[in-house]
Amino acid sequence: MTTKVPAVAKNIVQELKQTKPFPSKAQEVAVSLMRTADVLRRLVGAVVEPKGITVQQYNVLRILRGAGKEGLPTLDIAERMIETAPGITRLIDRLETKKLVSRERCPTDRRQVFCRITKSGLTLLDKLDAPMLEATDSALGHLKKHELASLIDLLDRTREHGNRQFTERRRSQ
Repeated sequence: MTTKVPAVAKNIVQELKQTKPFPSKAQEVAVSLMRTADVLRRLVGAVVEPKGITVQQYNVLRILRGAGKEGLPTLDIAERMIETAPGITRLIDRLETKKLVSRERCPTDRRQVFCRITKSGLTLLDKLDAPMLEATDSALGHLKKHELASLIDLLDRTREHGNRQFTERRRSQ
């Protein structure tokens, strides 16, 4: 008995089983980008979740590793997150419960809390580095170097423009 492997959709219209075209190419790109981000998030989740952390927690740990021994204030971590995390305090609470981060009030400004990655957090990241590299290289390895460079440039420009629009809208409200 052979198992039939389902066909993989070649484009976003087929993948979403749409019967009508998108109203604009920009909307098609936006939907495709969001769907692709979700696929990448699931691939990354498959690597980190068996280690007992979420993708957002992994992101916090990477940020804190990059910050070094000085650590970072909670709000600085929130600003550096890949995805906006409205509950950054709860996210850090969970990591602290798992003994992956530690927190300390700033002696000069009691309102500020500095977060640092612990030795256990560093050990966990060390274990995840190779599988994460493998997962991302596997997901995007079919693209040529110049295509990856072009994609990075296009995404950077799109994000910059979107951030500028978001900031302008917030100012005008």
